[in-house]
Amino acid sequence: MTKQTFIEQIKASTKSIKCDLVIKNINIVDVFNKNTFIDSIGIKNGYIVGIGDYEGTETFDGTNKYICPGLIDAHCHIESSLTSPAEYYKAALLNGITSVIADPHEIANVLGLDGIKFMLDSSENIPFDMYFMLPSCVPGTEFENSGAVLNAKDLESLYKNERILGLAEVMNYPGVINCNEDIINKLYDAISNNKIIDGHGAGLTPMMVNSYRCANISTDHECISKEEALEKIRRGMHVLIREGTVAKNLKELLPAVNESNSSRFSLCTDDKHIDDLMKNGSINTSIIEAINFGLKPETAISMASINTSSLYNIKNKGAIAPGYIADFIILDDLTSFKINRVYKKGLLVVDKSKLLTSIPIKNTLKNLKITNSINIPILSKDSFKVSFTNDSTKKINIIEIIPNKLETKHLQYNQSDLYNQNVNTSGTFNFESYLKNDLVKIAVIERHKATGNIGLGILKGLGLKCGAIATTIAHDSHNLIVAGTNDNDMLFAVQELKKIGGGIIVVQNEKILSSIKLEIAGLMTSRSYSEIDFELESLHNSIKIVAPNINFNPFLTLSFLSLPVIPSIKITDKGLFDVTNFKFIKIIE
Repeated sequence: MTKQTFIEQIKASTKSIKCDLVIKNINIVDVFNKNTFIDSIGIKNGYIVGIGDYEGTETFDGTNKYICPGLIDAHCHIESSLTSPAEYYKAALLNGITSVIADPHEIANVLGLDGIKFMLDSSENIPFDMYFMLPSCVPGTEFENSGAVLNAKDLESLYKNERILGLAEVMNYPGVINCNEDIINKLYDAISNNKIIDGHGAGLTPMMVNSYRCANISTDHECISKEEALEKIRRGMHVLIREGTVAKNLKELLPAVNESNSSRFSLCTDDKHIDDLMKNGSINTSIIEAINFGLKPETAISMASINTSSLYNIKNKGAIAPGYIADFIILDDLTSFKINRVYKKGLLVVDKSKLLTSIPIKNTLKNLKITNSINIPILSKDSFKVSFTNDSTKKINIIEIIPNKLETKHLQYNQSDLYNQNVNTSGTFNFESYLKNDLVKIAVIERHKATGNIGLGILKGLGLKCGAIATTIAHDSHNLIVAGTNDNDMLFAVQELKKIGGGIIVVQNEKILSSIKLEIAGLMTSRSYSEIDFELESLHNSIKIVAPNINFNPFLTLSFLSLPVIPSIKITDKGLFDVTNFKFIKIIE
């Protein structure tokens, strides 16, 4: 802000000069007192300069309407939308989101600092505030191979960027309690720069949370029960209530919220596909559900605005009050949260569900590494071979999907049971699938350095009846993950993903049913959000062919089966991983 702008705002507040915009006679949502009142609002140079009777160059009659702050998504991964920052913001604005706090650890795990810089560059000069947290765990764990390694020294200089708010979700709990040098350096650098540190507290006991808090870790978006949320708040944490495409915890956590502790809660999406964002909304939908649950509308809105801006030390944002940035939403009704208009820094950007803003997109794809990230060796059917014999003493470890959850179940089958169901002769049996019991094969292929690493396993609950699905989105190291009913289709899916430079694919009988090309690090595309929305619809239609009875998002579900920090059993390019006991296990033991 220039000195002249500063002076003009003060003069406008005293009515010495006209405001740029005045919203007259509107119901104002007061996030401080948690109530509403009717008055008018003056706006000058993108800031609210006063509440009261003002004159403006432009006026809007707010009679019978409501005004609330623009919404702030407290934690998200832009990459999960499959769109670039320059496209993502458009879909976000349509849902009343004017700011997000993003963790770019997906692209950082593939491209390192180049990935973080891409996210910063491609989100410059857009009518939207995209803040970032610096990835704390690249790679996510030592139990997988990523495309990059980022240590504390790599990240330190980035804190100078005003859009960097802190250190992103710290997943390496053992590294924290064992005072791993690099983890400690990352934590200490964030603290030294007066930045906030996000947590990832899946499965932590109350005693473990003590250590987390001593490391100055302030937030957690992994709570899955009322009791867990209250325990973490009791220990000084701030709980981010997540409602994403796969992980949905709103209904479980809303009972933990009351008027006394609501300031310790914020709303976030974490991971949302763009089609889900377009059809089902963002944290605006969480506000509606919270109101329907019984929270005061003002409380629910605070959880998506002032609570988050205060938590992350974002000044002058998150309220309808003098001195605050004029990011706001005009609502037709408070309880239904029906959006009429969205303003960004005092400018109208959405009017009756129509996006009014568009900017030339900066070319950020000049670095060939960004669009050439699939590096795997030549594979064959034998690359996917899983064999066992008729031995009743051996157990088979199996991953079972829990629909709409990131957690999985660890099952064990008798080897002889599977053997006898599939063959009637003695000898070695090569397992491909056992569809009667919803068992298929899963593989994770290292795709960054062509190491040839392939982790193999057996998966229950995906609902595949034929064919295979594969994606280069596989949290957090983003290797190539594929699941299928037969080795031919699995191999074909992998080969086709390599050809298009990464993405998502559904195949049957070695033919492509549908695919999405994600040329940016195998995670995102520069194509428009509306194009990706259409392509995702095509993918979901294809899924109905190969998995007709599925009732969850199979692509995001598959992508989280390789994340070895969320219980109970996952798979990486190094093999099956028992998260509960923090060790690798064999398929057969």
